[in-house]
Amino acid sequence: MNVVGYGGGTDSTAMLIGLWKNHIPVDLILFADPGGEQPHTYAYLEIMDRWLKDHDMPPITRVWYQEKSGQRLTLEQECLRSGTLLSIAYGRKSCSLKHKVAPQERFCNQYQPCLDTWTRGEKVVKFIGYDAGEERRRQGAVAHDLLDKKYQKQYPLMDWGWRRTDCIQAIQSAGLPLPGKSSCFFCPSMKRREIRTLYHRYPDLLARALAIEETAMPNLISVKGLGRDWAWRDFITADENQMVIPGAFSDEDLPCACRLESEKPELP
Repeated sequence: MNVVGYGGGTDSTAMLIGLWKNHIPVDLILFADPGGEQPHTYAYLEIMDRWLKDHDMPPITRVWYQEKSGQRLTLEQECLRSGTLLSIAYGRKSCSLKHKVAPQERFCNQYQPCLDTWTRGEKVVKFIGYDAGEERRRQGAVAHDLLDKKYQKQYPLMDWGWRRTDCIQAIQSAGLPLPGKSSCFFCPSMKRREIRTLYHRYPDLLARALAIEETAMPNLISVKGLGRDWAWRDFITADENQMVIPGAFSDEDLPCACRLESEKPELP
């Protein structure tokens, strides 16, 4: 039983392509949706599903966090309800564990092929999309991997020696656009240029991110806002006052390898 945890980004997309090219079977592809991914990621899921179908691979199964009542709870709803920012703003990673890891685990615990594998005393193989430049992340997971009684973790990109550039080349060679960065639109790890991209392309999402920050403000002690040491609201206000936001896009800000017409190089 081979399972892929698909993140919608460059590495996990390249991993799926590589698994197909190397004739390694995939039985289940899971995408844990926290409810706050940016539009280009959701659009890319549709693109990837078509590619998977054309290559006789299973479709992407979307999972998400559910409360005990069975009601879905998005990460945005949780932040607004609790009056807090994402845990990563405070130096923790519980948001990822709760809204990414746990929903996949919950699905597998109820998925009959996984249950059958465990009943036979075997482990479910879980493919992890760390590229060859992320050896430190793999080493940090070794101790946990060895103690895991349910899953055998494998790191195909590292086994193939695929670094980030190799992943990009694999995606382009497969005739697919680049997926763009996968992250929540209110993630404290976003860079300033990414916040500017929100300002231009998705002002409604920026407004929702600022609402999360504003709701959490009365409860903040160790951090100042979504930027940890600074508030997104202050950054946007300062940018507007200095009139530096217009034209702030760069190629890497744009999803799916798109470029603005005005930025395309002139032909000789």
